[in-house]
This record gives sequence, structure tokens and C-alpha cells, in this order.
Amino acid sequence: MIEGGPERAFVLGLDGVPFGRLRAWAGAGELPNVAALFEEGAAGSLESTRPANTALAWPSIATGVGPGKHGVYSFYGLTADYRHEVNTSADVDRPALWDLLSPAVVANTPMTYPASEIDGKMITGMMTPSREDGFTHPPELATEIERRVPDYEIGLDWQEYVGNDEAFLDDLDDLLAARTELLHLLMETDDWRLFFFTYTAPDRLQHLLWEEEALLDHYRRLDGVIGDAREYAAAHDATLFVVSDHGFGPVAKQVNVNTLFAREGYLTPKDDTAARGTLSRLGVDKSSVLGALAKVGIDEHTIVDTLPAAIVDAAATQIPGGHELYDVDYDRTKAFFHGYGHVFVNDTERFEKGIVAPRDVPTVKAELMELLSALTDPATDERMLDVYDGDEEFPTDDGSPDLVVVGREGYHVKGTLAESVFADPGDHAAEHRPEGIFLAAGPDVEPGSAPTGASVVDVAPTVLHGAGEPVPADADGRVLGGIFAADSPTAKREVATVEAASAGTASDAADDDFGDVEDRLRGLGYME
Repeated sequence: MIEGGPERAFVLGLDGVPFGRLRAWAGAGELPNVAALFEEGAAGSLESTRPANTALAWPSIATGVGPGKHGVYSFYGLTADYRHEVNTSADVDRPALWDLLSPAVVANTPMTYPASEIDGKMITGMMTPSREDGFTHPPELATEIERRVPDYEIGLDWQEYVGNDEAFLDDLDDLLAARTELLHLLMETDDWRLFFFTYTAPDRLQHLLWEEEALLDHYRRLDGVIGDAREYAAAHDATLFVVSDHGFGPVAKQVNVNTLFAREGYLTPKDDTAARGTLSRLGVDKSSVLGALAKVGIDEHTIVDTLPAAIVDAAATQIPGGHELYDVDYDRTKAFFHGYGHVFVNDTERFEKGIVAPRDVPTVKAELMELLSALTDPATDERMLDVYDGDEEFPTDDGSPDLVVVGREGYHVKGTLAESVFADPGDHAAEHRPEGIFLAAGPDVEPGSAPTGASVVDVAPTVLHGAGEPVPADADGRVLGGIFAADSPTAKREVATVEAASAGTASDAADDDFGDVEDRLRGLGYME
């Protein structure tokens, strides 16, 4: 540790916070603790990963490197035989803050399951399949949570509440209350140098509801949490960082990229087999099956959790639908869209049924970039998409997606094979945007300062330097030195670097739990 300045850091993660709205509410006096951070500390926007997605962005925040180095491009990886493979903490290929700054307390941060055997305490977040093995480190912490916070839940699926806003808001409030109880329980821990605690509720709320009153009420509650964090960090002489993985904004139209590819001859949907054809003629598809089951109280989660994996997989394959994996004929497909914003050329080296020779990949990519970049909204004639070359976005990884497709403001990209390229988003009110938040306060932070050009990969280097620790030499991010007062010890000392250590050691729970979960989640062929 380098002498001088604070030795502790408190990182409060808020999933999906739009900087513009937060600033406006703080300026209007609605969020006094946020307003205090704007006045007494540093505040500015934080550029997310591209695409702006939770699975990419939180590991980037934690490690200081982008997906091209930490290796996670989605919640689900894509195998050579076109199957989903769940990504876990074991797939994050760089050390996280809690590996470099310890002892640490880490809770509810996405992409941390199974819990790593860190020096300190860890409670896993999003994508945790159960509260059994791998939920906490040390394992006995799970028992304490059950005893002290019996109503604690890992997360909430907003899609289950479509058409029932009142129940959704009530359950979200309960989720937030239990999460805060857990925060207060962990605050009883004195032995830490890093405290990293994440709230995912804002993201869940905003996907379904983009209404001022509902949003502001939720953010008032979060402002109270920020107040708790301010007080706790100050009492422990720690620098407080409040960050989000991405922002948010309303959705006006959905763009079905695989449908576009099919229309232009780059993708071929599966022909109806005898079984698929019969079902199709009878009007039986995945949507109708799920709709009928929902009427008797059975949702897709119950199906995946209850039926044997082979039955789920067979149904997803045989029942007609528009899924980005199950309903594509790869023997006749040059390229396909997968996940949140990635396009893969179906080349013969990467995929088992690839049909594009490696020498032809650049040509296909160029054609697709031109096609996607030229796509305009029929109603406004405005461009809908921005497209980026995967080799340029992720130059250190030969296995990266070939293209990254990002919807411009108001447009959301999906891989659905539908009747039309363009669709109404329905109940999907809002979606991720690249501009998140960065707030900081502490003994060495300059009041009223603002980071310039800050990105999610800058968080880890700034946290480490602020706590007197060296920054990994291969970090993609930089120390946001402008937020520290010029006469402070943190500003005066030079940024030290160290060769990157290995990533933390995850428990074996991933092998035990996700071996089955990977198969069962293939039943997500029923849903996008």
C-alpha cells in the first residue's frame, strides 16, 4: 500500500441509473443525498460498455478491463454447436477489485456466482440459481442471512408482473427493503478495505415502468440508501463511489435483426418438419403454448425448473417459433444475431455448421455493416442502429463477436425471428442506454469536480489509486485524477502499476449447480 490518503473505499452500485434524470431530480431538491454528492464531491456521467449490458459492464467496473480481456460478452456464452452456456464468476478472466483490495465485503453484484473465496465476505447476485452452495463466502454466512434477513431475495423478474403494476411496485419495495436490511447487517463488519454493494432494483423497475411518479418514488428510497452509505463511509474514513453499469431510456420501437438478415438472405429459418409443420398449421407455436399455460398458472420458469431437460429441449426444438437459436437453419445461414447486441458470421472455423470460409468473413462483415447502418425507421426515415467492428472493439480477443449492434435512442435490438423487422415494444417500456452515473465523495475528493470522459473501466483504477493501491498494468481504464483535490495525498502521489494477478478462485458450486442449469436454461427457447 502506498502511504497517504484514505485506505478504504465504499462502492455503491446502482444498476441502470440515467444520469440526466438523477441530476434533474437532485437539482429539484427531490434527492438531498445525491444533491450533496454533486455539491460536496465529484459527479458526472459514466460511459458503459458497448453494448450497454449488465453482464459486460459489471465485470468491467470490477476489473478495469473490457470484455475483450475479462472474457464475458453476455449472460450466456455461445458454443460452437449454437448452444447457450451460462457465464459465471469463473469465466471472468481478470482479478476483480475484491481480489486486489482486501479484506472486502461484496454483495449482490451481478456475475459473482459462485462466490469467490476472497479475504472477506461475498454474497452473490444476479444469475445465482439458488441460495444453496455457492451463494455466500464463507458458506455459513447464508445461514446468518436466513436468520437475520428472512425476506431477502436475490432478484425480481419484471416480466412476471406485466399488467399488474401495483403488485410489481409492492414487491419491488419489499425487495429494496430486504436488500437494505442486508446492507445494514454487513455494515456491522469493521474489518474491510473494500465495501462493494449493489442494488439491481432500478433496472427492474425501469424496464416495465417509465413513469415519473413511480421512478421518483423509487429513487427517493435509493437516496436514503445513499445517505446511509455517505454516513458509513465518512465514519470509516473511506472514499465513497456511487456508480451504475449503464443508463436507461424509453423504447419506441423494436428492431428484429435476425428477421432483417432473413429478409436479405443472410439467415435461413428452419423449414417445418412434419411435426413443426403440423403444429404450425394448427396455430401452435411457442407463444400460443406459453399463453395457454399462463392461463392455468404455469409460466416458463415453472416449465424449465420442473420438466426434465431433455423434454424442455425437445419442445423448444420441435414447436415452431422465432427464437434466435432454435429456429435457425445454420446449414444455410451466413450470419446471425445473438444475445443483447452481437452478430456472428457463421464461419467454418468457429461453428460446427459454418458455411462462410475464413477468407470471406471480412466481406460478409462489410456487407452486414452497410446493411445495418443503412436501416431507417419507415415512419421517420431516421437511422436506427449504430454498428461497430468486433475486431476493433475487442482487439485482444480473436473469439469476440464479429459485430456489435446498438440501437439508437428509442430503438431496441433483438434477435427474434418475427414477421416484421420492426415491432412495437409492447410492455417493454424502457431499455439500457450508454450514459450511467459516477459520483464520489471523501477526504481527498475535490468538491464540485466532474470526471471527464469517464468510462466503466475507469472505476477500478480510480478506486485502487484512491485507496493507495497500484493499478494492474494491463487495465483498459485510467485513474480519474481530476476528481481528487490538487493538494491531497491521492492527487500528489503518482499512479503505481503492478502486473495483473490471476483472477480470484470461485467455489466448485458452478460445476455442481450450473451443469444442470445450463441444460434447463436452454428452455429459454420459449422466451427472448
